[in-house]
Amino acid sequence: MKSISCGIDFGTSNSSIALALPDQVALVETENGHMTIPSAMFFLRKDNTAFYGREAMELFLDKRPGRLMRSLKRVLGTPVMRQGTMVNGEVMKFDQIIAAFLQKLKDRAELQAGQAITAVTMGRPVHFTDNNPEADKRAEAELAAIARQLGFEQVSFQFEPIAAAFAHEQHITTEKLALVVDLGGGTSDFTVIRLSKNYQNKADRAQDILANTGVRVGGNDLDKDLSLAAIMPILGYRSTYGEKNLEVPLYHYHDLSEWSKVNMLYTTRILFQVKQLLFEAHDKVKYKRLLQVLEEETGHSLLAATEETKIALTHSETYDTSFRFLEEGLTSSVARSQFEEAISGRVSKISQTALACVEAAGITPDAIELVILTGGTTEVPKVQQVFHSLFPKAEVSGENKLSSVGLGLAYDSRNKFA
Repeated sequence: MKSISCGIDFGTSNSSIALALPDQVALVETENGHMTIPSAMFFLRKDNTAFYGREAMELFLDKRPGRLMRSLKRVLGTPVMRQGTMVNGEVMKFDQIIAAFLQKLKDRAELQAGQAITAVTMGRPVHFTDNNPEADKRAEAELAAIARQLGFEQVSFQFEPIAAAFAHEQHITTEKLALVVDLGGGTSDFTVIRLSKNYQNKADRAQDILANTGVRVGGNDLDKDLSLAAIMPILGYRSTYGEKNLEVPLYHYHDLSEWSKVNMLYTTRILFQVKQLLFEAHDKVKYKRLLQVLEEETGHSLLAATEETKIALTHSETYDTSFRFLEEGLTSSVARSQFEEAISGRVSKISQTALACVEAAGITPDAIELVILTGGTTEVPKVQQVFHSLFPKAEVSGENKLSSVGLGLAYDSRNKFA
């Protein structure tokens, strides 16, 4: 039996795995007909049994007692990775949690392949952490150690935007100078690369890659901006209290707007602080909703409502966000223009980083012939408008937005390990 390899795209929001077979590269069905799986885990409170992906989200939204975890990729390279976290009263290390999630992907791939897989190309952002080379090296080393723990004897890494380029390269007919725009949940990464069918089997593509840049801004950050602009005000965000009309503490709202920080708010100390402040709050109705969210531990439901609103606004100009889990009939109308205004700073940072990549390649924007959009954040209309305007002469391709990185990593693994 010939040995085979795979590519794993462990994403902040979604993940995928693809097999590099002798005669083809194929995505693995990760979950009930889906080729991608949300990077989410849910631990039941009674015995810490773990559930994954869509099933994890459904259990959480059905208000089953337990702990939801998302955005695990963002802890790589940070002090939190070593500290671990409490999960239903049990201390768990993040390498154990991430390993369990990736083991799920590996098991599905080996089931589809009918054999063990011992070689993998892992995707990674250009920068796990901005302006911190040591943390960046540590993040890759942590992910490599987890991969070896799962039984992968050969482990390599490839930048995610380069992997997306490899997937797209399978379908082009002439050589093109391309800019890959990979906007994931946690990072935005860019690569200028020469693509051609004639280059597909080259093990070393260093000469074809003109530049890489990246910034730690992604879809989760857009969610946070939307949450603070349109969701948190119903909980009293930026309302006042006391005789001096002071603004209520904002950090509760900021933490409620990030998947990786929500669970840190459910402490006795924070509940006491909010209860004390409620007596002096000028808008007691709204501020009491904040207390309700903390007491009932429904912060993730707020984030799910935010994400739902963001997705809806990609197709509609307005959306009525429901907060039934707080009060029956409670809704808030959110306009796309409100969302676009809230994320304008982030989008500007993304576009500046893309242009910096083109400049680093020693070319002008007019030289780009193809822009490849990958990652769920590229669905946002404002983002698409920006890249069409930055590169008006280029063809813009957005096929396989959520799975192209996984496919490209498998192509890369076949070239490296065949």
